[in-house]
Amino acid sequence: MFRVIKSLNHNGVLAINMDTQKEYILLGKGIGFGKKVNERMEAPENAQIYLLQQETDRGSAKEIINNIDPQILEITSTIIMEAEKKFQKVDKNILCPLADHIAFAIRRIKNNEQISNPLTQDIKALFPEEYEVACKGRNIIKEVEDIEISEDEIGYIAIHIHSSLGNEKISQAMETAMLVRDCITSIEQNTGKKIDIESLSYNRLMSHIKYMAARTLKDETIKLNMNDYISERFPKSFEIAENICRKLGRGLNREIKDVEIGYLAMHIERVFSDELEE
Repeated sequence: MFRVIKSLNHNGVLAINMDTQKEYILLGKGIGFGKKVNERMEAPENAQIYLLQQETDRGSAKEIINNIDPQILEITSTIIMEAEKKFQKVDKNILCPLADHIAFAIRRIKNNEQISNPLTQDIKALFPEEYEVACKGRNIIKEVEDIEISEDEIGYIAIHIHSSLGNEKISQAMETAMLVRDCITSIEQNTGKKIDIESLSYNRLMSHIKYMAARTLKDETIKLNMNDYISERFPKSFEIAENICRKLGRGLNREIKDVEIGYLAMHIERVFSDELEE
């Protein structure tokens, strides 16, 4: 049983769970219609229920809710539902920070202000499924608000979705994307060649570096060591891979295990082999 604290609009209420005394946002068609303060209610079957966190990175969650158009909360809830369809389980605590970001993005667009995201292509390659859901979010925003958000904004939404799938915070996900981007830039500098960001081999290289970083942070190890074979077969790529592993290790403040070098070298070799074949 819930007790209404505030009706947000026809489709949402802020309410307190009378058993736990915790505050929640309930969203769904008609949920808020005619609801009065202190009125008791059961959550309807169609309700999307979100625990109201006490604090977010931008301050009090309640303050954020009070300053956001309830329609934006509905948009955000719909995006979260799309993420649930894709990933089954997501952390619904992204409601407030993601709604806050979407509201801010819409304000910027209405004011003809542009924001750039230099990591958009990297996010797209590193988190393709999250990016796919974020693209659906763009369509939802367009349908409700009649506003077209840019690919850069889609990238930011994808990061929020990614953060809802595990323990990685948004700042950590962005840092991972920046580290991977730095590694790619170093590879390009070492070879003197620009890597085609639309190629399959580029996406594979990005994903490999991402998972290599994840393995390092979890202290996991690849069992098969291919360093002797790869260093003899592809010495230049192996040398570049050694440098990249050292660079990534410094960025993570961890030592990259030697066994990773050979596998990274294979991906580096593949990128430029594919380019030569084209």
